[in-house]
Amino acid sequence: MTQRSPEGTGVDAMAEWDARYAGTDQVWSGLPNPALVAEVTGLAPGRALDVGCGEGADAVWLARHGWDVTALDVSQVALQRAAHHADDAGVEVRWQHRGLLDAAVPAGAFELVSAMYPALPRTPADEAGKVLVAAVAPGGVLLVVHHADVDSEQAREHGFDPADYVSPADVAGLLGPEWEVRFDRRRPRGTTTGAGAHHTHDVVLHARRPRT
Repeated sequence: MTQRSPEGTGVDAMAEWDARYAGTDQVWSGLPNPALVAEVTGLAPGRALDVGCGEGADAVWLARHGWDVTALDVSQVALQRAAHHADDAGVEVRWQHRGLLDAAVPAGAFELVSAMYPALPRTPADEAGKVLVAAVAPGGVLLVVHHADVDSEQAREHGFDPADYVSPADVAGLLGPEWEVRFDRRRPRGTTTGAGAHHTHDVVLHARRPRT
């Protein structure tokens, strides 16, 4: 199960993910997510929020295509790698060492809110999903991606229960009738390197908030 960033930002969560990143020179493929490229190509660049940015491939790709990017992650090790990636690419990204709920994300501030495999805890009040939805500016796009066909029993054996975390379907359920859902289905993943490369399909939610 690919999870780039847990939402909890306590010392234990930060230490756990720093240890994971520090244990290898590179965790992810270093390439932008194919779903991001497919869904964002052709959009007019604006302000973008990358939730759980990991080593920064998506944020750097967005910045190279004219987006003004803010990227969040709880791992300082991952953000240091991301910053080096941005420097090598000659782009600027605002890297923030925090999780979604700790970032004081302003409502309506981003023309793109992208959450690629984020480990956002599911709660009775749907706090994380509501922050994602609220952050999208009028006319902006919300993009949430998770793996399809996850073996829940196998995941639980590795200490991760998918039912504990927000899914694209959970976020879709928070959208009002005024939202235009442009894509909400499975997509071949097309990634062959990096952690999670064994997953062949993703579930992709692409929704646009109306301008008025």
